[in-house]
Amino acid sequence: MLEIDGSYGEGGGQILRTSLSLAMCTGTPFRITRIRAGRNKPGLLRQHLTAAAAAAEVSSATVHGLSIGSQELTFIPGKVKAGQYQFTVGGAGSATLVLQTVLPALWQADAPSEIRLQGGTHNPWAPPYHFLERAFAPLLQRMGIGLVLKLDRHGFHPAGGGDFRAEITPASALVPLHLCVRGPRVDAYAESLIAGVPATVAKRELAGVEKALNWTEPQLRIRQIHHDEGPGNILMATLQHEHVTEVFSAFGEKAVASERVANKLTDEVRAYLVSDGAVGPHLADQLLLPMALAGAGSITVTRLTEHARSNMQVIEKFLPVEFEFSEREGHTLIAVVR
Repeated sequence: MLEIDGSYGEGGGQILRTSLSLAMCTGTPFRITRIRAGRNKPGLLRQHLTAAAAAAEVSSATVHGLSIGSQELTFIPGKVKAGQYQFTVGGAGSATLVLQTVLPALWQADAPSEIRLQGGTHNPWAPPYHFLERAFAPLLQRMGIGLVLKLDRHGFHPAGGGDFRAEITPASALVPLHLCVRGPRVDAYAESLIAGVPATVAKRELAGVEKALNWTEPQLRIRQIHHDEGPGNILMATLQHEHVTEVFSAFGEKAVASERVANKLTDEVRAYLVSDGAVGPHLADQLLLPMALAGAGSITVTRLTEHARSNMQVIEKFLPVEFEFSEREGHTLIAVVR
C-alpha cells in the first residue's frame, strides 16, 4: 500500500484528488495522512468528502476515514464501472473538482458514462465550469477522450446550487499531447457574468479590462444570468489560439471594488501574453495527469508552480513515468518520460 504525505509541497486537496484518480486507474491502494495540512482548515471538507465518496462509488472501493475534518484516509479500489452517476456537493463546494477526480478512471472504463454534478460551478478555489468546457475538454478530445459538458445552472459561492452534466467516452488508447506553441490568436474576449448583481458592476469591470488590455467594445460582453442563480459575479477572459484556448477568471465579492477584480484578471492575462508558454499554470496542472497516463507528452507553461510540483510528485508515486522540466526564455518546458 502506498503511503502519501498530504502535507507535501503546497499541502492542498490536489494531493488527495490525484491519489484517488490514480488509485482507481492503477488499482493501487493508498493511505494518505496529514490531509490538507497546508490549509487554514486542515482535513476533509465537504467537496473532498464528496470526491472520495464518488471515487469509491465508481470503483467499488473500500474506504476508511471518510468524515468531515478527517486528516487520514485509506482507499482500496476495486473494479471501475462505467454508468450513470450523480454526485452532489453541499453548498458551494466545487463540483468541478469532483469531476476532475473521477474523470481519469471513467475515460479508461469499458463503456461510456454520464455524470450529473451539483454544487459549486464557479468559485474562487477551483476551475470554473467555463475553463473546463473551453480550455480543458478540447485538449482531452485531442488525446482521444470524449468529454462533452452541459451547464444547466450556475452555482456561485457561497450559495452553490449549480448543476451540470458530463458525457464521457473512453479512449481506446491515449494519444500523447505535445503542446509547445499556441499558434496565432484567433479570438480574445472578456465576459462579466452577473446573477442578482447590478449591471453597473459588470460595466465597471469591463471598463477596467478595456483600459488595461486595449480591447474594443465587441470584445467586452455582459452576460446576465437569471437572478435566482445568484448572487454571483465572475469576470472571465478567453484567449483562443490555433492550438490552445486559455481562460482566466476573477470573482466579484462584497466590499471588493470592481476595478480590483478587473486588475486581478488583467494581471493574469498580461502574464500570459508576455510569456510564450502555450498554457498557463492552472491548465498545466490539469494536463499533468492525462499526459502521465498517456506515458509521454510535452507542454510549455508560462510559470511552474509549487502546486504543479506537488502534483508531479504524487503522479510519479503511482506511475512508471518521470517529469522533466527546464527553464527556457519566456517559458518552462515540461515533458513526461518513461
